[in-house]
Order: sequence, then structure tokens, then C-alpha cells
Amino acid sequence: MYNKYSKVASEFIDDQEIRDTLAYAHENRHNKELIQSLIERAKDCKGLSHREAAVLLACELPEENEKMFALAKQIKQKLYGNRIVMFAPLYLSNYCVNGCVYCPYHHKNKTIRRKKLSQEEIKKEVIALQDMGHKRLALETGEDPMNSPIEYVLESIKTIYGIHHKNGAIRRVNVNIAATTVENYRKLKDAGIGTYILFQETYHKESYEQLHPNGPKANYAYHTEAMDRAMEAGIDDVGCGVLFGLNMYKYDFVGLLMHAEHLEAVYGVGPHTISVPRICPADDINPDEFSNAISDEIFMKIVAVLRIAVPYTGMIISTRESQKTREKVLELGITQISGGSSTSVGGYAEKEKMEDNTAQFDISDHRTLDEIVEWLLSLGYIPSFCTACYREGRTGDRFMSLLKSGQIANCCHPNALFTLKEYVDDYASEDTKKVAMDIIEKELDNIPNEKARETAYRYLEEMKQGKRDFRF
Repeated sequence: MYNKYSKVASEFIDDQEIRDTLAYAHENRHNKELIQSLIERAKDCKGLSHREAAVLLACELPEENEKMFALAKQIKQKLYGNRIVMFAPLYLSNYCVNGCVYCPYHHKNKTIRRKKLSQEEIKKEVIALQDMGHKRLALETGEDPMNSPIEYVLESIKTIYGIHHKNGAIRRVNVNIAATTVENYRKLKDAGIGTYILFQETYHKESYEQLHPNGPKANYAYHTEAMDRAMEAGIDDVGCGVLFGLNMYKYDFVGLLMHAEHLEAVYGVGPHTISVPRICPADDINPDEFSNAISDEIFMKIVAVLRIAVPYTGMIISTRESQKTREKVLELGITQISGGSSTSVGGYAEKEKMEDNTAQFDISDHRTLDEIVEWLLSLGYIPSFCTACYREGRTGDRFMSLLKSGQIANCCHPNALFTLKEYVDDYASEDTKKVAMDIIEKELDNIPNEKARETAYRYLEEMKQGKRDFRF
């Protein structure tokens, strides 16, 4: 029986509850009165339950679907404005002992070139990322206790934070590594990580076990309960996600929201972010072999309903998706995107030398970071390189309380503009500079809070004089 307060995976991700929810949603897919009432109630930005959200996802009434998309846009604008946070993945190693059938890192794959970065190679990768203008990384590595133990990850984080090249500095390292122990999560917390990210892949236990036939990741309960252990260890910003296309998308959609409800119920704060990757081509992986792959239309609806259901949770989309798809979902709910990304081990410093494949998946958006920044500006967004909330202790329930009260914009919007100005001064092309500076000065005039606006003008003048304090 569904128990969101339980820390047992089979109880807070209850299969029967998901099936009952899907049946209820299917029965009400044409229930105009119910759907309209849910849309109306969601306008208060307090979210919806997993069952209510499932009804919206199942809705087959075109007019109501249009209302849903419009509401998602309204919520996105109200809570997050036009800010889009930028980041890049950094792959440390592709050695892996798991047998995940959808990932080219699986241990039986003999065609992929295995590689693990030394600390000196990590320095080169980080300098290459700093020279692009990145300030926030997502650390990635395969699961291999011999080649990538927790000590290696911790040493790598220390190395990354210690590199200052010209005006470059990585100020936030988010970590996406395999499920581990409370003790190891405490070590990651002490190392100063930002968000701990772990994708469930699928919440359907039987499918999960088929997709993970061997290796430590085959343990469904241990993997599903990882966020509990991370939060018990003091990591209050965690990021969830599923790999859409591995299983029936409606099932995983409900499971994802149940997981968010569980974290909120037990720890007082839900996931800091939700990622929405889709199965895509990779070495030794053909997405056509996965019968549950989803269309762009379904993908857009998933993003829109997630934004309505969990309005205070950030949403991430990677370069798995094309420019066209990313543009469509930005206005519906996405708050973070990667730019200038490589999914290869050593793919930044040795970009021109990458002859053998070490990548986890194929990239669809190959533009440089500067091209993506200019593109976002042309669409009316503010690319943000801000990491101040993490460094000022605005994490977990403190961050969420500021977001829910509307006060977070007084921090995030000015800092987005300052870090964009910092990017413009240090890294931008002349075309990007021209567009960005016009927007920065216009946006500063529109900061509603008078004190925040005055402070912003003072900081901007200091930056124009070349002063730097890296508070962002």
C-alpha cells in the first residue's frame, strides 16, 4: 500500500498505486469538468498530486491541452522569469561493472574505448571548460569500485575546485554518480558538492531488473532508496529523473512524482531538480530497439505537466535534444540547459583528437557555449552562470521557502545579469557582447525591488571598473 512516509522503496513507489492511478487517469481522459478544475486549482502554484497530474497527462481534449501548455508557460514565467541556468557535464571515467542494456558503458561492450582521467587530465578538461565560460559542472562517471572509487571522485572534486585559470573558476560541482552509502554521501557533502543527481531510469521494478541484469545497479531497492541516504547524510539538494523510453512513459511519470512526494513528506523538501532525458543513439545502443520511445509531442506534454505538478522544482534538459526541441520546451518549464557539451571522457581538452569513442551518448545540439548564449538572448532569455545560492547556503528548504515566497527573484535575477556580464567581459564573441549588454541594462531597469535594483546598479558599475568579488 502506498506510503509516502516510508523509506522502503516498494512502499513509497507502490506498483498497485501507480496502476490504479493510470486506470483512474485513463477513465477521466475526457472528463472536461475534472480537467478544468485541476487546471484552475494549479494556477495557485501549489502543485498537484501524482494522481491529479496523471489525469492531465492522459487528457485527450485538445482545448484543455492548450490550456495546460498556457498554464505551464505562466508558472514558468512567474516563478523563474526568463533565467536559464547554464552547465556542462564532465565525464571522469567510462569504466563500469554494470550490465545496463541501454548504456554503452555496460561492461560487456568491447567496442567502446575505456578511459579514466588522471588528475592532470582533469585539470586540462576544467581549464578548457573555464575558457568557454562555464562555472557549473555535472560530474559523471561509470560505476567501478576499482577504477572509480569514492576516493577518486573526492580527489577529483578537490582538483576541480582548486583550478583558477585567468578569470575562470568552477564554483559549483554537481555530482551524478552511482548509488552509494550514507557514509560516502557525507564525504561528498563535506567535499562541497552542489546537487547530488541520480536517475532512476525506470520505476517499474520488473522492467528495471530486466534492464539491469547484473552489477550493483541491479539492486532496485538500493538504487531507489539512494536519495533517502543522501538526504540523511545532509545533502539537501538532490536531483531525480527517469530515462524516458525505457518503459511506459505514463508509469514512470507517476513514479517520478511519487518519489518527489516521498522526499517532500519525509525530509520537508522535494527534489531540487528533475531531469527529462530520452533514450537516444549511442555506441552499441539502438533506440529503435526500445518500443517505448516517445514522440516530441508527448515529450513536450510531459515537461508541461511536470512544471504544473511540481512548480518549485528546477527542470534540466541536456544536449541529447536538438536545438528545435530544446527551444520548444524552454518556455514550458525547463530551467537549466547544458551548452558546448561533450559526453566523452577527455572530450573538452582533446576535442579535435577524439578518434576512438568514449562517449556515453550522441549529442544532438553541437553548438558552442557562446552560440547557445547568443541564441538564448535572441529568444528573450537571460543565460545565468550564477552559483550564489549554493555558496550562500540557500539550499534545501531554505531555497524552497524563498522560491515559494517569491523572494528568490531578488537574488537570482540580479545575479543572473551579473554573471552574464562577467561572461560577456571574459568570453563572449563581439556579436554576443552587443546583444547581451543591451539586454543587461534594460533588465536592470526592470528589477521591481528598489533595494535590489540599487545594489545591482552599484555592482554593475564596479564590474565596469574591473572590480571582481565572485559573489555570484
